[in-house]
Amino acid sequence: MNSPPEPDGPASGANPPNGSVRLGALDSGRSGNGTLVACGETCLLVDCGFPLKETWARLTRHGIEPERLAAILVTHEHSDHASGVVPLAHRFRIPVHLSHGTRKRLPELDPDLARPFNSDAAFAIDGVTVQSVTVPHDAREPTQFVFSRNGVRLGVLTDVGHVSRHVAESFQGCTALFMESNHDLGMLMRGDYPPRLKRRIAGDLGHLSNDQAADFLARVLHDGLTHVVVGHVSEQNNARRHLDAAFGPFADRLKELRFATQGEGVAWIEVG
Repeated sequence: MNSPPEPDGPASGANPPNGSVRLGALDSGRSGNGTLVACGETCLLVDCGFPLKETWARLTRHGIEPERLAAILVTHEHSDHASGVVPLAHRFRIPVHLSHGTRKRLPELDPDLARPFNSDAAFAIDGVTVQSVTVPHDAREPTQFVFSRNGVRLGVLTDVGHVSRHVAESFQGCTALFMESNHDLGMLMRGDYPPRLKRRIAGDLGHLSNDQAADFLARVLHDGLTHVVVGHVSEQNNARRHLDAAFGPFADRLKELRFATQGEGVAWIEVG
């Protein structure tokens, strides 16, 4: 096997210790998405929106060799989440878990690697329980995920147009969240995007605004929720001051509140 590409930039983390539950991200945003969930020796990648060489380098910065991945899970077929899935899976023979609808959007995926599931189904990967959650988004059959192991629940919620009752109920009781807060509605509407794109982003099948995301967090907040990472933040239609205004009131209730910056990823966070 060839050597991995030389990573550029500082290392963003190290190998997760045995027995721990950790969260990290290769990146989060329009340029590409990839979220890491590590439960003991089991390492999972949610989405992959990068070319193979770049994915390899980003994994290396997190101390992960690609062949160590137990599985790739795909939330939906949009290119910033799925363009790198097939090259990575084929190169390292990694199983890919995805909804039947998303599977139809990735026809080039080797059938021997495809693990299609029914929406809202629960399944296990190497001792990690994965609960898929149907979400409202403009894709074929989009899902998000809650990962559970040894009493720790880690939720991943990106690319969702609004928080339905089903979504809010599905993410109750989480220990940690990686969640979308895509845009400030005022910035979006005053910005340069075409009207049709603005309507798509702000619509019920688009992306969460800061206010919607903060409302979701308020609905699922409980004493056991200790870590929140806010991601999928638009560089054009959001700003740190708006994020601070929306999420600042939660800071005292959380052990850690972090905002993912596009291009930098998120270093490992131990959540349980």
